[in-house]
Amino acid sequence: MDKDLIIDASSDSGVDIALLEDKKLVELHRAKSESQHIVGDIYLGQVKRILPGLNAAFVDVGYEKDGFLHYLDLGLYYSSIKRFTKMGISNSLNNVDLKSLKEPNLGKNGLITDYVKQGQLILVQISKEPISTKGPRLSAEISFAGRFLVLVPFSNKVSISQKIKNSEERNRLKRLIQSIRPEGFGIIIRTVAEGQSVADLDNDLRDLMSKWDELIKKLPKSLPPCKMISEMDKSSVIIRDMLTEEFTNIYVNDVDMYEELKTYISNIFPKMEEILHLYKMQTPIFEQFSVANQIRSSFGKVVTIRSGIYLVIEQTEAMHVIDVNSGHRIKSSQDQEENALMVNCEAAVEIARQMRLRDLGGIIVIDFIDLNLASNRKILLDKMNEELKKDKAKHTVLPLSKFCLMQITRQRVRPAVDVDLSEVCPLCNGSGKIKSSMVVVDEIENDIKYLSQEQNEKKLTVIVHPFVRSYITSGLFKSIRRKWQKKYRIKIEVISSSDHGIMEYAFLNAENEEVKL
Repeated sequence: MDKDLIIDASSDSGVDIALLEDKKLVELHRAKSESQHIVGDIYLGQVKRILPGLNAAFVDVGYEKDGFLHYLDLGLYYSSIKRFTKMGISNSLNNVDLKSLKEPNLGKNGLITDYVKQGQLILVQISKEPISTKGPRLSAEISFAGRFLVLVPFSNKVSISQKIKNSEERNRLKRLIQSIRPEGFGIIIRTVAEGQSVADLDNDLRDLMSKWDELIKKLPKSLPPCKMISEMDKSSVIIRDMLTEEFTNIYVNDVDMYEELKTYISNIFPKMEEILHLYKMQTPIFEQFSVANQIRSSFGKVVTIRSGIYLVIEQTEAMHVIDVNSGHRIKSSQDQEENALMVNCEAAVEIARQMRLRDLGGIIVIDFIDLNLASNRKILLDKMNEELKKDKAKHTVLPLSKFCLMQITRQRVRPAVDVDLSEVCPLCNGSGKIKSSMVVVDEIENDIKYLSQEQNEKKLTVIVHPFVRSYITSGLFKSIRRKWQKKYRIKIEVISSSDHGIMEYAFLNAENEEVKL
């Protein structure tokens, strides 16, 4: 499978990063230039309110809404971190052995009022970015993430990613890390550490220790709320967390970012330098790699898959709801149960992609087409689990109910990606909004494909709003209409009707009869 990373840094508002698998868009990340409070950032905050009923506190970290800190997010080593913070602020950490600062670990059933006081200065780390009306979720369990390792102060434990299966490799890594582990620090070995040399692991550890030293130097001079350690920019984080030998190409359209990424890749993965390319063409980078078109067709409320199957995706305050519809996907040669299973399995593939693409989190409820046989429901469950293996976010998939409802919980770390697919209405001049004509045209094409390939129609007349007709027929030899005719080998006539709204269209067959879909 080819993996391409397309980075568009041309926007004034920030950086857009698209991950393609076999040319298909599966993830879209947006890093706004003014973005703050990124996951992994470490802050010196101040406790504003204690909520005994929730066993939690609100902490000021400089965001418009105070961050939320639950007792369970204090971490095992909170007492040690608390003492470290107090001594650091008073500039008393010079040549202090970390072992001497070690305090008893916290229990799981304690009360936050016993450990946190209003007005207290506290070191916290962003664990979830601000979402909707909520401030960031915080953790007092400080850690430093690198390419291969994660450094955990006041721990002595060495942990290894469960995704590293080879027992010999696990033992090798554990021995190596034990030999270079600083006293008073724990280490988590990440999946990408598999097969790495001791020199690479040692360099990564040194980089992490330099961040710890930076934190110590900053503490005496800091006043809350203050960012102490900043996570890398989003593009570098994605490179750090995702880059493997499976990647085929990385394209970026900004010289400065290209040089930064080149330096970073050469340090962490020198063998992969050759896959990094500076994009110099005049065509916008997302247009060149068909990312823009995939965005337009993938982020609407209604997502068409193929052969008429479509999803309706809606967000409520409590959850995301996805409805699966067969549309005009009916095979006369198949019974209802077989057809429903086929439609559901195709939908499962797209739903797994949509969850990654939109970064849906929390509770996701999917209303599949009813399946009567338990064996078929098991096939569908296995299919969904198989597709979600590609998803790095933590998730849980529950078996289908007797009403063919599937419930999925997916880790929510960042706000769901939302793309505005509307454009200014030519009739009301912007007092209202309509769905982009690009999306309407994609829907028309899907129906033409179905009618030509499944119903063997040889001639179609498409009736659309005058505005949409102009868009489809513009250009004598390079119009969208001509492209469709060539692609699907069907004669197509496009006529306009003021009786049709912008989003409405209809088809007539060769006998001038309306085609029902």
